[in-house]
Amino acid sequence: MYSQNRMSEAARLVRQGRLIEATDTLQRLLRGHGQAQPSPTPQPPPQRPVSPIIDIDPATGEILPPRSPNHPSPPPAARAPGPAERATPQRPPEPSRARSREPSGARFRPHTFADAHGTRAYKLFVPSRAPDGPMPLIVMLHGCTQSPDDFAAGTGMNLLAEQHGFLVAYPAQPKSANPQKCWNWFNPADQQRDKGEPALIAGITRSIINDHAVDPRRVYIAGLSAGGAAAAVMAATYPDLYAAVGVHSGLPCGAARDIPSALAAMRTGAAPSPRATHARARPVPTIVFHADKDTTVHPRNAEHIVAQSNSGTDRPPTVTRGQVPGGHAYTRSIYHGPDGRPVLEQWLIHGAGHAWSGGHPSGTYTDPLGPDASREMLRFFLEQPLA
Repeated sequence: MYSQNRMSEAARLVRQGRLIEATDTLQRLLRGHGQAQPSPTPQPPPQRPVSPIIDIDPATGEILPPRSPNHPSPPPAARAPGPAERATPQRPPEPSRARSREPSGARFRPHTFADAHGTRAYKLFVPSRAPDGPMPLIVMLHGCTQSPDDFAAGTGMNLLAEQHGFLVAYPAQPKSANPQKCWNWFNPADQQRDKGEPALIAGITRSIINDHAVDPRRVYIAGLSAGGAAAAVMAATYPDLYAAVGVHSGLPCGAARDIPSALAAMRTGAAPSPRATHARARPVPTIVFHADKDTTVHPRNAEHIVAQSNSGTDRPPTVTRGQVPGGHAYTRSIYHGPDGRPVLEQWLIHGAGHAWSGGHPSGTYTDPLGPDASREMLRFFLEQPLA
């Protein structure tokens, strides 16, 4: 009786467009909770104090006074999230505390891109000392409710860019495109080359390549949650533009076609359509991070990303297991191509939830207990041979 009532309540909320409340109702049903009225807004669990967010003045690049972070809800992979999920580690590694600050002399500036497909803002990090010759470029796609500044602070990718000499671009999804600022990875119109959001993200990438000293052979893309799913879409639709892709807590291209199927894929890990799996002109080298306690995006989605990306080899992976000192254990699987070169990596983080592995607490949805996804993605990207 309770189950039938809750299913009817969820259906009513979906019809009214109250997707967050509908998802909360379904999650309670799946977990066997008794009947309860949905709350106007999901209430996250109590959180421990985290480090303040350090902002950069977009006009001057100066470090602004710290402010307290605000974590309203987890960054779901679709418009309607699951229950709140955020890592609350006991003891973040001390060296990571400085990752929230931008290097002196570097530039982190807002820009706007516009073409026939629409307009998107983005921020671009330029290191203070450019290396000799063209630089690599990494495009970073944030998760739901996040922003370029938030994502940059949490991943620490700008400090790595300063150390190693590369550009980092952070496209921003506005609320006008999605109320929770999610990339619309589940919309068929946003899963195609030269259409919708893929065209805009590719346009931003090409604009940066044209306007800066970028090596077009070393352009990469990565994302978290909805951003990870969007990164998988970009690898499938623009394999000629991106040399490698990193997907953190995301879903494969073609895993959904609308909100209901997106929620199902997030909950159970739906396999992508055969058309999406075989649409690539070439397999794009891929590194995947996912936690086995992720209750927002099911870990099975990582397996589907691996299957979708693994068309270049039928060899079994090389599997190693490790432990971050004072942090999480992990399993790392490396797949090699016909020439013996690693073309695919899968990292399964044990005991972690829906958060950027090894991230800094000054950004939202991070888990400082590692392993460091940003460094491992960068290492994987730079190991790829130049075409």
